Amino acid sequence: MTQEYRQPVYTPPKGATDLILIRHGESAPARADVSFPVKDGHGDPPLHPQGERQARAVGERLQNDTFAAIYVTKLTRTHQTAAPLAAHLGMVPVENPDLHEVHLGEWDGGLYRIKAAEGDPIYREVVASQDWSAIPGAETREAFFSRVRKGVRDIADAHADQRVAVFVHGGVIGAALAMASGSEPFAFLGAANGSVSRLVVQGDHMSVRGFNDISHLCHL
Repeated sequence: MTQEYRQPVYTPPKGATDLILIRHGESAPARADVSFPVKDGHGDPPLHPQGERQARAVGERLQNDTFAAIYVTKLTRTHQTAAPLAAHLGMVPVENPDLHEVHLGEWDGGLYRIKAAEGDPIYREVVASQDWSAIPGAETREAFFSRVRKGVRDIADAHADQRVAVFVHGGVIGAALAMASGSEPFAFLGAANGSVSRLVVQGDHMSVRGFNDISHLCHL
């Protein structure tokens, strides 16, 4: 009988870590007259009711997967988004110290959203330069990408040959996937709230295996 060669199904290489990156659910709206609560200089809004629904949908989507760990950032919205999945799996999320959102300086606390909606000239400069450093007091792209790389690498080093769920922020997903793909810095910004992306990490090598999957959110 002639041997048949079927198309292979992708599996992460030996020693790699399979990171499932989940963006937090939609957070509370910004208002010009009230700033978000702040933690360590970062705006720290809770989830909007729609974000809570998105968090429950994420939990339902991933509840039958096997994860070695669940990671969150120091900010409330990632904890709240991870909570349904953690409850399904009986796991306690672990905070990663490097994967919180980019620090927006004087525009943290909700002002960034307002300036973006208004088309502020500094916001336009941020988009054109693909760097947040035009905002007074903001973190530079170089500094942000460096700590995201460290956060991703630390998780990968701790979980070789394992899959982990990492609840993070849009900027973090954008940075990680841009570094992995060699794209322009802002190419992957805009992942939907509650979306699922996938990054396989082996040492210094990162591979994008999925981006912005929202199939579990279509009914919301």
